[in-house]
Amino acid sequence: QHSAVCLTALSGTVCLFFCFFSLLPVWRAFDKWLLYNIRVHKGVIPEQLVLLLELLLDEPDLSLTALRALEKTYHLQDRDAEVRHRWCELVVKHKHTAAYKDVERFLLQDQAMGVYLYGELMVQEDAHQQALARRCFSQAQEEMDPAVRKVVEEMIY
Repeated sequence: QHSAVCLTALSGTVCLFFCFFSLLPVWRAFDKWLLYNIRVHKGVIPEQLVLLLELLLDEPDLSLTALRALEKTYHLQDRDAEVRHRWCELVVKHKHTAAYKDVERFLLQDQAMGVYLYGELMVQEDAHQQALARRCFSQAQEEMDPAVRKVVEEMIY
């Protein structure tokens, strides 16, 4: 509702300023809820983590605190490929640079599943992310299936 009211009542920079500050309490409450649930519910199965991460991918903004808490509590980088893939998507979407090592590891170890992630790294138009994609591709291309290699090569060059 705040966004709709904002867009109809105000315009330009004033609108963006108003919307951002009117939604801050919502995001702070979401972060607190997320951190609480992470502390309480440590014993989750991979399917639950995939669902959680997919829901979080729909969120336009997550705090660095929330991302770090997810990583620390669930040890996402040590989970199965499905969980790690969703984690890497969150890392790329929210530019969580401290976890780019997880993205690199995923691209090098799970090459077939990494095709979509290469696309995400390139579409963000972030120089660091694009460099990461190119670096990983140059390291992994010799081991890639030829069809996968061709698709990735077309995306990043």
